[in-house]
Amino acid sequence: MRNGVTIGQAAAFVGVTVKTVRHYHKLGLVAEPERDSSGYRRYGSGELLRLVQVRTLAAAGVPLAEVGPMLGAGVEQFGAALADVGRQLTWRIDELIARRDTLHRLADGDRALLPDRACAILDRMPGLGFSPDYVAAQREALVLARALVPEGFDGFLTRLEHGLDDPEHVDLIKRGREAENWEPDDPRIEELATAMAERYLANPALQGDRAGLRAWSRASAQYRLINNHRGDQAPVAARLTALTEAKLRAAGVPIPHR
Repeated sequence: MRNGVTIGQAAAFVGVTVKTVRHYHKLGLVAEPERDSSGYRRYGSGELLRLVQVRTLAAAGVPLAEVGPMLGAGVEQFGAALADVGRQLTWRIDELIARRDTLHRLADGDRALLPDRACAILDRMPGLGFSPDYVAAQREALVLARALVPEGFDGFLTRLEHGLDDPEHVDLIKRGREAENWEPDDPRIEELATAMAERYLANPALQGDRAGLRAWSRASAQYRLINNHRGDQAPVAARLTALTEAKLRAAGVPIPHR
């Protein structure tokens, strides 16, 4: 009869389950001992040592597919493999920290999806007289803009900041909100679009810089999606935006087509 311990005892000594030991056998990481005369597999010191080595590497984050080659490698290769696993673990730790931070930001509403600069813009709007519904629509547009046109997002924020700093522009935006109660063919829509275009031309900062405009021009499909967001809920607003943009294009401002 061979000296040794049963698989249950071996698993308990090493700190894993019997199922785990059998999984190691299946993967070829630990040789399965022969059965003794009683029909039991007996684990000796060699098998226990191998089980400890595999469990330790697995617990350290080494993928099981890489454990076998590592245990069969020389000292130099083993060290290099450990260093590579260390780099992978560092990347995973950074990713987990980023996920945790996102979860924390979720409790703070907008900050899970938008940077602090964008949230500051949204925070200013109620104090300037914009309604909660308008702020909500702007929030959604910012989330879409950041996700769909990231290279043009900072420029978009700059335009919004300039717009909130311009009292005449703010007044025009509010008038645009009031216009949503007008009939779609109301002649005042054309007049308001003209006033908006003239304000954009009088204050070029509202148009954005050339780099930002180019980024949006290259993303015309994304621009349409963002610009038409909630358009079905506010057809007058959509028409007002289209008229204003047409006037700006006619004046040479490179605005993407809707």
